[in-house]
Amino acid sequence: MKNLLHTPEGVRDIYNVECGKKLALEGRLKKVFHLYGYHDIQTPTFEYFDVFRKEIGTIPSKELYKFFDKEGNTLVLRPDITPSIARAAATLFQDENLPIRLCYTGNTFINHSSYQGRLKESTQMGAELIGDDSVEADAEMLALVIESMLTIGLKEFQLNLGDVDYFQSLIEDANLDEDAEERVRELINNRNYFGVEEFLDSIQVKRSSKEAFAALNEMVGGVEILAKARNLAPNSKGVMAIKRLEKIYDTLKLYGVEKFVTFDLSMTGTYGYYTGIIFRGYTFGTGDAVVKGGRYDHLIEKFGKKSPSIGFAIVIDELMNALTRQKIRIVYTRKNTLILYDEEKARDAIALAKDFRRKAKNTELIKKAKDRLLEEYVEYGKEYYAGSLIYIKKSGEITMINLVTGEHKIVNSTDRS
Repeated sequence: MKNLLHTPEGVRDIYNVECGKKLALEGRLKKVFHLYGYHDIQTPTFEYFDVFRKEIGTIPSKELYKFFDKEGNTLVLRPDITPSIARAAATLFQDENLPIRLCYTGNTFINHSSYQGRLKESTQMGAELIGDDSVEADAEMLALVIESMLTIGLKEFQLNLGDVDYFQSLIEDANLDEDAEERVRELINNRNYFGVEEFLDSIQVKRSSKEAFAALNEMVGGVEILAKARNLAPNSKGVMAIKRLEKIYDTLKLYGVEKFVTFDLSMTGTYGYYTGIIFRGYTFGTGDAVVKGGRYDHLIEKFGKKSPSIGFAIVIDELMNALTRQKIRIVYTRKNTLILYDEEKARDAIALAKDFRRKAKNTELIKKAKDRLLEEYVEYGKEYYAGSLIYIKKSGEITMINLVTGEHKIVNSTDRS
């Protein structure tokens, strides 16, 4: 019986006011996406396993929720929506040569350990700019993220920007094999630079490479760090990555949002499919990034269409946590009218509710229990964000209560409007 009353670990119910605020937040974000010219797309909640196989570069197979269809095909709940968009783009826009702008809202599912309240099911909203490999496309995506955050009232946030090509240039110069690269990535992601030094010593990496990896610890800050990074770049790939970051920054100045950007050249990329710039958005009140994104020029190619692309996902659950802890109000305009009535006045109450609904007014009908006080219904209305309560008594008298101001007004049934 216990399993019937509780949700599994890592998932939860979202209801009433919290659910309303979440939907309101999503609505405001979607409006910003639309202002930038992005079109809605919905992809399936589950896909064939191959859409998220190791070669695609998403999460480890052991963290996927896998099951089988009647034909024996392996299916998975999507852990990441971008590969689904890539598959759809390769299929639906095979012959399109101009840029495609798509945006989405959907839930993702990752079977990781639920430490510190980490959710296994989370809602993401994102945008993908497909078929454009330009600096301007990178800047547009970053500007869209920043404007989205500003629109919902978030002022204290930072967008960390790096480039996987710069990090990859260090890997190639050090001549690291796949296992060594994975170990170095893990250590750097944990900011364990002493561990990086010890590991590189143990496999006898050349001195210049060790110094370059050690310097990553200082490659976090404003645009001024790019000059130093360029000087430490071991090859043309690293130099070109820095030049692109400089051009992106110059373009962001045209948008007027450059102050929200910090560079972090130690970023290695959340997913293996990233090929160029990567970015993460951080703010107070949450332990994880609220925005994750990057360029993936070869992902759609794995589904049969060559199309350089860039995208991002906003983790709505993390963003909600941050807004709540920063006491930033999520505008939630639900203002139901409660019509409370004595049993004898059901006909009048229903007629009034029909009239209100024809006028596009949200209306909730409640028959008053004989053993409950009016004050209990007033408190109920306040708790669920109702704007007003109308009580129709069996005597015909009508009490109108403004639940925001507390003002009471008594009228005759023939006087109501």
